Amino acid sequence: MRLRIFTEPQQGASYDDLLAVAQEAETLGFDAFFRSDHYLAMGGDGLPGPSDAWITLAGLARDTSTIRLGTLVTSATFRLPGPLAISVAGVDRMSGGRVELGLGAGWFDAEHRAYGIPFADTPERFDRLEEQLEIITGLWSDTSGSYSFRGQHYKLEDSPALPKPAQDRLPVIIGGKGKRRTPALAARFADEFNIPFESVEFTQRQFGRVRAACEDAGRDPDSLVYSNALVLCAGRDEAEIARRAAAIGREVDELRENGLAGTPGEIVEKLGTYAEAGSSRVYLQVLDLADLDHLRLVAEDVLPHV
Repeated sequence: MRLRIFTEPQQGASYDDLLAVAQEAETLGFDAFFRSDHYLAMGGDGLPGPSDAWITLAGLARDTSTIRLGTLVTSATFRLPGPLAISVAGVDRMSGGRVELGLGAGWFDAEHRAYGIPFADTPERFDRLEEQLEIITGLWSDTSGSYSFRGQHYKLEDSPALPKPAQDRLPVIIGGKGKRRTPALAARFADEFNIPFESVEFTQRQFGRVRAACEDAGRDPDSLVYSNALVLCAGRDEAEIARRAAAIGREVDELRENGLAGTPGEIVEKLGTYAEAGSSRVYLQVLDLADLDHLRLVAEDVLPHV
C-alpha cells in the first residue's frame, strides 16, 4: 500500500509551511504530497489566509524533485475548464511529470459566498463537472490541434489544445460517496477513485459500485486505482496520541473509530483492513503542519510494514 500526505492549508498555512511538509515527505519516502482546494477555513481564523492550490503546487513543482503532487480535490466551480487544463498541464511540465488532478463538483457553499463564486444546485454542479472532465481530458489528449466542444454549460471552438502535460496521461482522481453518478463519472474519466473519511464497510460498498459502473461501461474495473483518505493521529504511546489529538481539536476515541489513530502497530493493522477492502493507496490527512515528527514516526514505523 502506498501512503500519501494530504494537507488542508485553508485551516492556516503559509507557503513555507507547506514547503516544509512537502520536502520532509519527499525525504522520508512518502508517495505524494496533496493539498485541498478551499478558500475558507472550516473553524478557526485560517491565518495567514487561503492560498490558491495550483499556484502553491507550481511553487512546489520547482522546490521538490521526486514526490508526486496534486489536489484532493479541485472544485469545478472555481475555474473554467480550459484555463484549468492549461494551469494543471503547466504545473505538470514544471514538475517534470509529477502532477495528478483531483476534480470534484464542489460542496462548501460558504466559501463561494465569501469570495463571490457562483454556486449552483447539486444537479447542475455535477453537470458542469461532467463537462469539465470531458473538456480537460479532451484538451490533453487531442492530437488534431483543433479541439471543439459544445455542451450545455461550456463551448470551445478550434482550440489548439495546448499546452500538453509532460506525462502521456496525467492521472485524474474522482472521489465521493454518491451511489450513481459519481461511480459513473469515475468509470468514464478517472484513473483513481477515492473515498474520503469513511469506514471499511462503506469503502467496500462504494468500491463495489464503481466496479459495477466500470463493467456497465465496458471498462476493466482493475484499471482504476482505489484509495481512501483518513485523518492521521499517530503516537508512540497514549500520551503522545492524546497530545496530537488535542492539537487538532479531536478526541482520541473518535479518531480511533473514524480515522487512523493509535500506535504505529494499530495503524498498520487498520491499514490492512482497508487493503482487504480493495484500497491500494491511502492519503494521510495531516492537520498539524508544524509537527514534522509526526511524519517521521509514520515513515519509520508504519511505511516499512505496508
